Amino acid sequence: MNPPGVLGQILEETRARLRAQPVDEAALEERALTAPAGPDAMTALHRPGVRIIAEVKRRSPSAGQIREGADPVQIAELYESAGAAAISVLTEPKHFGGSLDDLRAVTSACSLPALRKDFIVSKRQILEAKVAGASLILLIAAGLTDHELEARHEEAVQLGLQPLVEAHTAEEVRRALGSGANLVGINSRDLVSLRVDLGVAESLRAQIPSGVTAVAESGIKGPPDIARLRKAGFDVFLIGSALMEAEHPAVELRRLMEQA
Repeated sequence: MNPPGVLGQILEETRARLRAQPVDEAALEERALTAPAGPDAMTALHRPGVRIIAEVKRRSPSAGQIREGADPVQIAELYESAGAAAISVLTEPKHFGGSLDDLRAVTSACSLPALRKDFIVSKRQILEAKVAGASLILLIAAGLTDHELEARHEEAVQLGLQPLVEAHTAEEVRRALGSGANLVGINSRDLVSLRVDLGVAESLRAQIPSGVTAVAESGIKGPPDIARLRKAGFDVFLIGSALMEAEHPAVELRRLMEQA
């Protein structure tokens, strides 16, 4: 059963789209198994200082149009030049205006690890991510049962992909850790109501043990937010809207990294 609200709607649309666009999964898996590995994500996310996973997205359900028509390669190259640790690429088409073509273009043009940011419900999407050159995939705990989360996590690891398991509640953090996650994102945005509260990340950081890398996601607008979340124990941040809305995304990224 899908969760309520926007998350449930997008998950149902994703499953319907996958059913309507069948692929030869055996052939896709063969391609994925022989595809070269992307850049090492955990090495990039463990370098000194503030590490930002900078996101490429054209629109979102919460913000509407952000940078419609944006060239993902141009944006990703700006991020890379400004010192991003990794690039997040939205591949969901209807609500975020993304595609696998965007991911393929970014991984072909940039040397940074790339995250496939999508609503992943099937092994097929993980295979697609590997073939497209991704280093990481997003798994949303709220959108998957325990069995599904564990299965998708294991499938990703077997392909050499790094799962970023996203949580919004203490129970979802528990489930993320139970799946074997060593990279856990705390999303300060409630994906049902779309409300943002950085206090969520602050309160849940202590639930993530040492040895597991924590990522703060959503609602980060400027250096004061990063400073606040660093005080709570975060050093890795996934930032999208604040960068995509900026007149000069590279300048804004440097500002966030240098003034935090």
